[in-house]
Amino acid sequence: MTPTFRPQRPRLTPLACALTLALLDLGAAQAQTPEAPVAEGSLAPVTVTADPGGDSATAPVTGFVAKRALSATKTDTPLIETPQAISVVTRDEMDAQGVTTLRETVRYTAGINSSYFDSRVDSFKARGGDVTQYLDGMLRGYGTYNNNKVEPFTLERVEFLRGPSSVLYGQGSVGGVLNLTSKRPLADNRREVQVQVGSHSRKQVAGDLTGPLDSDGKWLYRLVAVGRDSNSQVDHVKDDRVVLAPSLTWRPNDDTSLTLQAFYQRDKSGSLIGFFPWQGTRLPSPYGQIPTNTFVSEPDWDRFDTRNRSWGYLFSHKLNDDWTVRQNLRRTITEVDYRTMYTSFAANAATGRPARPVFNPDNRTFPRDASWNLNGGKMLLVDTQLEGRLQTGAVDHTLLAGVDMQRNSTTSSTWRAVAPDIDAYNPVYGNFTPPTAADLVRQPSVSQRQLGLYLQDQLRWGNWTATVGLRHDTAKTDTQGRPAAAVDDSAWTKRMGVTYQAGAWAPYLSYTESFQPLGGVDVYGTPYKPQRGQQVEAGVKWMPPDSGLAGFVAVYQLREKNRKTTDPANPLNSLQIGQVEMKGLEAELKASLARNWDWVVSYAYTDATIRRSTAGDQGQRVANIPRHTASTWLMHRFASSGRGGWTVGAGLRYTDRMWSGTRAIDTPSSLLADAMVAYDAGNWRMALNINNLTDKVVITQCLARGDCFYGERRNALLTATYRF
Repeated sequence: MTPTFRPQRPRLTPLACALTLALLDLGAAQAQTPEAPVAEGSLAPVTVTADPGGDSATAPVTGFVAKRALSATKTDTPLIETPQAISVVTRDEMDAQGVTTLRETVRYTAGINSSYFDSRVDSFKARGGDVTQYLDGMLRGYGTYNNNKVEPFTLERVEFLRGPSSVLYGQGSVGGVLNLTSKRPLADNRREVQVQVGSHSRKQVAGDLTGPLDSDGKWLYRLVAVGRDSNSQVDHVKDDRVVLAPSLTWRPNDDTSLTLQAFYQRDKSGSLIGFFPWQGTRLPSPYGQIPTNTFVSEPDWDRFDTRNRSWGYLFSHKLNDDWTVRQNLRRTITEVDYRTMYTSFAANAATGRPARPVFNPDNRTFPRDASWNLNGGKMLLVDTQLEGRLQTGAVDHTLLAGVDMQRNSTTSSTWRAVAPDIDAYNPVYGNFTPPTAADLVRQPSVSQRQLGLYLQDQLRWGNWTATVGLRHDTAKTDTQGRPAAAVDDSAWTKRMGVTYQAGAWAPYLSYTESFQPLGGVDVYGTPYKPQRGQQVEAGVKWMPPDSGLAGFVAVYQLREKNRKTTDPANPLNSLQIGQVEMKGLEAELKASLARNWDWVVSYAYTDATIRRSTAGDQGQRVANIPRHTASTWLMHRFASSGRGGWTVGAGLRYTDRMWSGTRAIDTPSSLLADAMVAYDAGNWRMALNINNLTDKVVITQCLARGDCFYGERRNALLTATYRF
């Protein structure tokens, strides 16, 4: 009998009940939220103005250039005052580039790289480390392969804050924070319906409706929905999706706002990556390169099906002219049915076969590893903040005090086996007997509790701006039935930075730290230590007032301890190396000019080296980190005024070759081109986007453990949008 998902009705915990009742009581008294998002200009992605930045860090931005952000301070702060490098990808930029996945939203952003073309997750690296994903300022996922991929159509913007950021966010890696801002109810009526068709039989419909429900504007709504039926680049792998994201804002007066959010997403997909051997991908094979559409699992059994349900709220109340209290809460329940086969990692001493993906002597076939996981996850996140403005002499202060709490848990039932061989060049399916639910083995559940207390002060004195912060975290991780694996971590993290604003220019210097409890144990039962990071960054930002221009250049030096890496002796295990040092330079410029031009150009240099290690690799480069990445996107609208007319755009993306951790193999460099053409006529917009214009076969990553991965081939997307 095949297990099925059983819908669970979300239950309010006692803490959530108490918080909700307290908020409703406080809102009944009198309150305020951040100013209601009022859109500027048109939603049409090609419409730009001379001052496109927006008045709020959560409101729609016309064009590519945002001037404010929340991610670096959790307060609505101008980017030029923030002593860290931040990039903002606006809704207009996403629409213009025709993004369909989260990894595509940042492909023209300096220093952030996603190496896997994967149906399971969008993962990122920056500054030599992992990037932690947040949604509306709260952690988006916990655990491995128990969550869904992000649907970009539900997002208003994506903010990338580089480097360690634990003072505000608690657990997180050194690479930075990717904070996703969801679409929220707006005060004016906006409605759009979208139809897409594209490569691999892609068919998608989507809608985004928002506006007031009453004449006073006290009740605002938004409904975002997506339905997709699609195949993928790999044979027998679907890319189907259903998303429903309603939200409701209540603004009884100018001092209070409560936004209720609900979310449902169901994906049906499968195994896009097969963990192919070096031979036939990066290295020569007698039968040529393995085709990029090769599917090595079993049709009708293979799947990566996910279901995500969440609800929560965003609350803000202005106590008086100087003090505001905010609280954000989200409860998430996820379920994943993951069934796959891939090139085997099992060794065979009798034949001399190593413990890595490799062809049989015929150079055509290889054995497969089979895996089935039923994974689940639950998250409860609450972040409560008190923001105040005061003055001491000539110094203005914006104080932020906060407490955030997480309760996360994961469950898993698994099955593993060695499956029959398959021919990579002429696969034949059907010689596999699927397991039953009785074959699944329930694994110990893992739970984590984290509590963080943080304090921040933003000081302004003349042309000087300083930001200082301090945080204390406690994190406890328990593994069911394994008391020896219990981990109880605590840490102080700090941050300080200073900026000098000289007109359009703002040089800055900052120091930040990170803390990331890993939880769990290695295959030998040893608990993992938390990762710690420290960074010094200096840079200069350029944002001429009343213009559609914004840019920065930043240099940094970063150290991280206790990073996990794949154990070369056991691909199913991870080791913790001693210390890694990263240093580099990043530069980015965005422009939205004269309603005719939009331009993005970025460059990053990253030097990541292992400084201390017990694995014999001290002094080597960190694997799978390109030294150089660069990109540029240029778009021109030919209409001189109004909304009608043609728009054309094109982009280039370069990724340098990467060290794999062994001299036997590397990951080659790549240069990819994208293009678009669109036509606006009245309420209609038609757009054609083509990714990987030259249809280049890209190897995105080769690993020392023996496998390589393909990137995305050329694909086209035709989108018709009607706004009314």
